[in-house]
Amino acid sequence: MSYDRYESPLSQRYASEQMQYIFSPEKKFRTWRRLWIALAQTEKELGLNITQEQIDELISHKDDINFEVARAREKLVRHDVMSHVYAYGQQCPKAAGIIHLGATSCFVGDNTDIILMSEALQLVRKKLINVIAKLSQFADEYKALPTLGFTHFQPAQPTTVGKRATLWIQEFMMDLEDLDYVMGSLKLLGSKGTTGTQASFLELFHGDFEKVKKLDPMIAEKMGFDGCYPVSGQTYSRKVDTRVCNVLAGIAASAHKMSNDIRLLQHLKEVEEPFEKNQIGSSAMAYKRNPMRSERIASLSRYVMIDALNPAITSATQWFERTLDDSANKRISIAEGFLAIDGVLDLCINVTDGLKVYDKVITRHLMSELSFMATENIMMDGVEKGGNRQELHEKIRQLSMEAGKTVKEQGLDNNLLDLIAADPTFDLTLEELEKNMIPSNYVGCAPMQVDLFLEQVVKPVLDANKELLGVTAEINV
Repeated sequence: MSYDRYESPLSQRYASEQMQYIFSPEKKFRTWRRLWIALAQTEKELGLNITQEQIDELISHKDDINFEVARAREKLVRHDVMSHVYAYGQQCPKAAGIIHLGATSCFVGDNTDIILMSEALQLVRKKLINVIAKLSQFADEYKALPTLGFTHFQPAQPTTVGKRATLWIQEFMMDLEDLDYVMGSLKLLGSKGTTGTQASFLELFHGDFEKVKKLDPMIAEKMGFDGCYPVSGQTYSRKVDTRVCNVLAGIAASAHKMSNDIRLLQHLKEVEEPFEKNQIGSSAMAYKRNPMRSERIASLSRYVMIDALNPAITSATQWFERTLDDSANKRISIAEGFLAIDGVLDLCINVTDGLKVYDKVITRHLMSELSFMATENIMMDGVEKGGNRQELHEKIRQLSMEAGKTVKEQGLDNNLLDLIAADPTFDLTLEELEKNMIPSNYVGCAPMQVDLFLEQVVKPVLDANKELLGVTAEINV
């Protein structure tokens, strides 16, 4: 390992080996060679003078890439595709003359980009489904545990720990829908030529448009795709990259929201992310258990969300049939967007697999506020004792303000029930009031909502993807 030059933290710290391989030089140039073989095979099948011996020679060297030859050639000619055409030809002298026949650089460059993004999306999908599965187990386990709800991060009507988790799951389910749609819409560029007119291929086939029409679908089938984009310039529309990165940004936004909630809950000491035996929380404060993985989710997620601007701007600024100002940006933004979201999802799997719930703290926080939530029930009990609803409402408002002052200004416990019991307007004893202090009475339909959501929405998806479950997160640091 070299320590004297920059290395991306996405590779060194965050992304899995599997995602790194998808965007590796080896994977890229092996795919180039698969495309050149598919092109040659198709051209032979359509009648061009290409021999099976030439095809076999190309196949025999499809994986043993002579990187050093290509690298040296690129320094001379300043063109990566032609350098690899040359290097492949050095290994395949009989086939050298038919490699890349009729094609432009985008034949290998753009088709490979689509193939790599498709494979990367499959890995993202696998990990996203595992996040949903982990959260579903968590939601089911804690579907009936009452907890203080918050609006504006102020105490509000109780919900349950499991119901809150379904809010996270629902957003990830939306992301899965978007991912499936975009992944299902991906097509190859095919062999469109320098401005998308396939003029070179029409020339190769001596004006036989029927053979040219067959070229793209035959190549697509060999590469495992349903088809090619029907029209293009020299490149596929960069709108495709925008759609792909928007899916990644959507997942990042969902992960960020969940990680923020977990960080806030850890501050309240209600929920805690996994913390390993030898893990150090702070270099100065030895007692600390910082939510560093949730913080890292948020940090990487922001990168992915902002990264989605790159392909959007690139798409908007392409000139006519082709301009090269997309290339350098695209090499970085697409790969790093995938590497970053891969790191996010591994962290999400790790965190959701080991969330620790402190139910006694949750209950204590809820009970300190529950009397405020119970005031409507208390008011109804007072009416049954002969009280006037409007008068009781005003009394409760006044006493609630007084109890709030006791908590905030004196630092004492909430004494609203004592104040109500001492007020003859209500004609209720403290014992009668405390009968209303059952947390489960105030969570509404939350437990049933969790059951319905998991059974009707989530379970069918998990059942349909059973073979993808069981991913172990790869956390490097």
